[in-house]
Amino acid sequence: MPRDWDADAYDTLPIPMTGWGREVVDRLDLRGDERVLDAGCGTGQVTSYLLDRLPDGSVVALDGSPSMIEAARTRLPPDRVTFLVHDLLDPIPIDPVDAIVSTATFHWVSDHERLFANLARVLRPDGELQAQCGGAGNIANVAEAAAPLGIDVRRDKTFAEPSTTEERLRRQGFTDIRCWLSDEPTPLPRGELERYLATVCMGAVIEGMAPAERDHIVHEIAERMDEPRIDYVRLNITAHRAA
Repeated sequence: MPRDWDADAYDTLPIPMTGWGREVVDRLDLRGDERVLDAGCGTGQVTSYLLDRLPDGSVVALDGSPSMIEAARTRLPPDRVTFLVHDLLDPIPIDPVDAIVSTATFHWVSDHERLFANLARVLRPDGELQAQCGGAGNIANVAEAAAPLGIDVRRDKTFAEPSTTEERLRRQGFTDIRCWLSDEPTPLPRGELERYLATVCMGAVIEGMAPAERDHIVHEIAERMDEPRIDYVRLNITAHRAA
């Protein structure tokens, strides 16, 4: 099961994923009246931008975190959005959509074969998939700082190579596939680094720890980093469902 995020903390952090997500939405070829699945809507920041591109359309806002969905409900208009708490490893219980968009989500899904199979089942023939997530080499500097403490910050994530992703998509019936990596090193305010690490990069790792232990580990990793920067590497995905 996906973990439940601290949506309030997430929404107040300097999250670069919102800007990246808007760029992914801009890649969609939309008329404006489509029904689109946002697979991993988070608190709805990117979904709100997607709705601006769909003046006569609608969105299915899906996320595995109940707290994220509740935050999205407060941001998005209920008359044009269907909200769904759901694990992307399970078949998605919706009618077919015209397009799928996803940002900063797929790397949290452990089995990309099942993920792409589930997406293909709800995407209309010739429907478009535009996505971005963490790719091979993502958060390498955080992983390097955490390793001496015996902590693997990438243990619960899937940071895939473009070629592997293209093969997986092809096996699930996608065509016109293009996948590529982009380096996105992201500086953070020094005072936000520990809160950012605890909420975004290490939330699953420190979940269940006593507060004192959690704070100590996050502080130690932040101190071992050369500067307050997350070395993000994004895996970009564009594809269509076979007609």
